[in-house]
Parts: sequence; structure tokens; C-alpha cells
Amino acid sequence: MAGDKRKCVLITGCSPGGIGHSLALEFQKRNWRVFATVRNASAAADLSQKGVEVLDLEVTDEGSIRKCFEHVKAANDGRLDMLVNNAGINYTVPALDIKIEEAQKVFAANVFAVMQICQIFSPLLIEAKGSIVMIGSLAGVIPYVFGSVYNASKAALHAYANTLRVELAPLGVHVQTVVTGGVASMLTTHVKRTLPEDSYYSSLEAVYQRRQTHSAEIGVTPDAFAREVVPQILPGGGPWPWRWILDARKRWVWAGSSSGVVWFGSGAWAWSGLFDWVMTSMFNLNSIRGKAKSS
Repeated sequence: MAGDKRKCVLITGCSPGGIGHSLALEFQKRNWRVFATVRNASAAADLSQKGVEVLDLEVTDEGSIRKCFEHVKAANDGRLDMLVNNAGINYTVPALDIKIEEAQKVFAANVFAVMQICQIFSPLLIEAKGSIVMIGSLAGVIPYVFGSVYNASKAALHAYANTLRVELAPLGVHVQTVVTGGVASMLTTHVKRTLPEDSYYSSLEAVYQRRQTHSAEIGVTPDAFAREVVPQILPGGGPWPWRWILDARKRWVWAGSSSGVVWFGSGAWAWSGLFDWVMTSMFNLNSIRGKAKSS
């Protein structure tokens, strides 16, 4: 549908039962053109039936990313208004019991894939003066036990997004991080693990089993999460009354079960844009504002 003038969003990781699936439907309800990606498009046939454009994407495969990029570029006249990096994998294993090859897979999907997707899609986002949204996690802020690898991957994502926000601001691209609390999604329920027999924590097997599904058990539904998040990441969004005066979107959006408690306990209420301003000024980033041209 080249020539479609609606705002356009690409969301990764949109399998049924997950956050991305609900985000896709929420954007579609708001008359956005939605590109929803999954590993196999047939797995999200229900989205296609509702008018969402479903694309195959393996986020850890550069060839797959570039194929997706070319499709979006051709379909939407070289523009992309928003990229939502949601796809990721979980790994709930005590730090002393992890397998390094599994940890590498987590970082490949949760961190390195996001970096490559941002690089490849950046020309479309710069052309549109668009925005990038990272779906982070409370696990990147608190020591959520038995999740050291996943926690570390989300902390890395937060740090990457924090710097990307400053570097892309002069190019007109807005970057936000959603710090996700408990959500009853499929992320924590599709893999069942047991502790190794020689684990120091073997006596806590029952606790470990509960921990694997803890987030889903206490979490809000993916649909409720999407309804809470989307108004805060839309251009011109943010708290009233500031959104009526300027683009008041927050740098960090906290949503999901227990997010408010962690927001307060971690001192996130004190986070500000001071260092954004300092780094921008120190390294003269404003000198390129308005000069960027997409390739």
C-alpha cells in the first residue's frame, strides 16, 4: 500500500499471547499502519485478518533484517515513524548454573539484534523524524534472582538506549525505554527448566519452579499493558497538561505489575535529562542538527 499516509510502526516479536501482539492491535485501533514481525508469519494469522501487515523476521539474522527493511522501505515510501524493539528471549537459571552458549543466545536476541535493527532502519527513522521504543524490564533494574543473564541483557539494553537517545536527538529521532513490570505474557511460560542435581540451589527446586512463572502470575494482561503504554509513546504524548504545550514523552516509561514500586524504590523519580544536556554540549552534537540526510 505505497502512498498510505497513515503513521507507520514496525513492532518486533508479535507472536500471539505476547506484548508485541497486543501493541500491534493497540496501534491498529489508533489508525496506525502496523508492520508486525514474527519468525513465521503464519503464526500471527489473526493479526493479518485484522488488517495488520505481518512480516517474517528472525532478529538475529542480518539477511532477514535487511529483507524486512527493504519491504518496509518500498511499502511506505522510505519512511518509518516508529520502531518498537520488543522481540527477545528469557533465560531463568541461577548464575552459577548458566551455560555460556545459552547466555550468548540471550544477548544475541536481546541486545545485539536490537543494535543491528536500529542501525539498518535508521535511515527510514531519520527521514520521518521518528522514534525508537525499547521494551526493557524491571529485571534490568533489580536483582531478580535466578535471572542474572536475562537481567544483564536488559540492563545492557537500557544503557544502549540511554546513549542512543542522546546521539539520535540531533538527527530528530526520539528514543524511549519502557521499563516493563509483570506481564502475563508467553515469555516466561513457554520453557520449563529444572535445576541441575549438583546445583547449590537444588534444595530450592520448588521455589525455582515458582520463580519461572512469577512474572506471569503477578502480571497484568498484555492487552492492559499495551493500553497503558501506547498513549505514552505516541508523538505528542506524555502527561497532561504538558502534552498540550509540547512533546512531553518521557525518556523512561514504567508500566506493568510492580513497576511503580520499583520506580520509587530505585530512585527513578530522580532521573533527569541533566546528563543528556551535558553530553550533548560537551561533544557539540547540536552542530549536526538539521544537517543529517538519510542515505
